[in-house]
Amino acid sequence: MRNVLVLCTIALIYACGSTQTKKTKTNGASIGGPDGLKAKITQVTSNGNGAFTDATKVEAIMNYLASDELKGRDSGSEGIEMAAAYIEKRFSNQGVVPYFTAFKDTLSNFERPAYNIVGLIEGTDPNLRKEYIVIGAHYDHIGVINAENGDAIANGANDNASGTTTVLEFVRYFSQNRTNKRSLVFALFSAEEKGLLGSKHLAKKLKEEEMNLYTMLNFEMTGVPLKGKDYEIYITGYNKSNLAMVSNTYAEEKLVGFLPTAKEYNLFQRSDNYPFHQEFAVPSHTYCTFDFTNFNHYHKVGDEVDIMDFDHMATIINKMIPVVEGIANAETQEIKLN
Repeated sequence: MRNVLVLCTIALIYACGSTQTKKTKTNGASIGGPDGLKAKITQVTSNGNGAFTDATKVEAIMNYLASDELKGRDSGSEGIEMAAAYIEKRFSNQGVVPYFTAFKDTLSNFERPAYNIVGLIEGTDPNLRKEYIVIGAHYDHIGVINAENGDAIANGANDNASGTTTVLEFVRYFSQNRTNKRSLVFALFSAEEKGLLGSKHLAKKLKEEEMNLYTMLNFEMTGVPLKGKDYEIYITGYNKSNLAMVSNTYAEEKLVGFLPTAKEYNLFQRSDNYPFHQEFAVPSHTYCTFDFTNFNHYHKVGDEVDIMDFDHMATIINKMIPVVEGIANAETQEIKLN
């Protein structure tokens, strides 16, 4: 995320218009939601081993987004333009439509040409489709920096090709299954590393359009597993809403937990969830697996694909699909601010 945090003696930063719509149809069989929650949850489409995605699919996306070819995806650079084109192509090939007149949402608060990529999968329910869930991650990084051992490219695998890959796999799932009653806006942000400029721009723009936003779910640094925890992922701003409880109910396990250092260093304000919290005052959180002990390459050239755990990433995606689906399909807005 954007501000430097000092933990012990190590400086760490937690990275880290008109609307076009498309009618969609549900083509998956539903099963009842957990007790106390009213969504209908569709079983995750199997890839042969009982899961939707796997390490091979995750690795393929990561290998491109965090490749040397993209030169660290600095906002306004040729490398991030290539990443944007890749994301647009995946959206288009999977039947996602632009939320605005095009997938690219040009930042008005950044001096160089930079773009959020924003797609829409409209909800299937005639009433609930008027409510929106923004699912986001930033796809920019810091580009070329001071060389270490001859390497000057800060590839940004964990920060935040990992979160971007997670969102792209959600896109693939919902584009194939069309099981969301609420409308899903998939937003990949630029210029997060410049001060959350992409998410600030989009949140303000959507607020001016009077979007009926239910919740914002953001994904940041999910490339390596937590250590020594009794949960697999945490949310920032844990006590600001009941999102963790709702998530764990749909996951049917303790998937989401509380990280004390996330509260200590106010990580809630350090990623792209925060501008949506500011503009809309709705539950807006970041899911993350970076805990200050399991990753030592923040904003360094060592943030490479070869140190990512693709099995872990696939597991998180597969376990989060019923969570996102349950939230999208619940008859009432179950996530509440505390």
